[in-house]
Amino acid sequence: MMRAKGLSTAGIGIALGLALLAGAASAQTAPPTRDDIVGKLNHVEEAAEIDLPALKQQVMERAKARIKNDPGPVNRPPIAPDLAKLPAFNAQIQFDADTPIIQPASYQTVGRIADALVHSSLLPYTFLIVGHVESNSKTREANAILSQRRADAIRDVLVNTFKISTKRLHPIGLGEEQFLDRAKPTAAVNGQLQILTFAKVPEEAPAHPAAAPAPATKKPAKKR
Repeated sequence: MMRAKGLSTAGIGIALGLALLAGAASAQTAPPTRDDIVGKLNHVEEAAEIDLPALKQQVMERAKARIKNDPGPVNRPPIAPDLAKLPAFNAQIQFDADTPIIQPASYQTVGRIADALVHSSLLPYTFLIVGHVESNSKTREANAILSQRRADAIRDVLVNTFKISTKRLHPIGLGEEQFLDRAKPTAAVNGQLQILTFAKVPEEAPAHPAAAPAPATKKPAKKR
């Protein structure tokens, strides 16, 4: 009986240990709150002067280039260093391998991002959705394309599901051309997606009222 009791006590101890580990793991993966995201994005100092169409072209050109003296992923300079000056929220969005398909485990995080973007303090701004990819066995060109498709996928969900104005969202994929952790290019952190506060929402020009028609002039009566 004493032996059975000892085994039972050990079993309880193991169960409690597993429960504590599970609790710690769930706490680590808990999605951010709306206020967490707003707090990261609402301290805007100045708008960034970045030509997004030109940057997209530069990313693809550099990713395709066969540079003999490429310094490698650790020493490769960031392609758009000015992005680091913008308020940023780094989101751990899970995608199916090598696809832009968002996994269900990340739906709540995307929803929280949507909630933050319609907060009163963020409504006046536009945002970049920046896709990244960690260095892997794929070509830099393939990773640049994949990161763009993933940024586009997040934009599409925010617009189509959560009704965020498409004018406020600018997706761009940087692939391996701008690591979040250059010292560890293969680390999972480099696969995170970023939301960056970009600029003020452009003001629409007021509609001009239609000009009032000129009053009709009376023709002089004919003399008889």
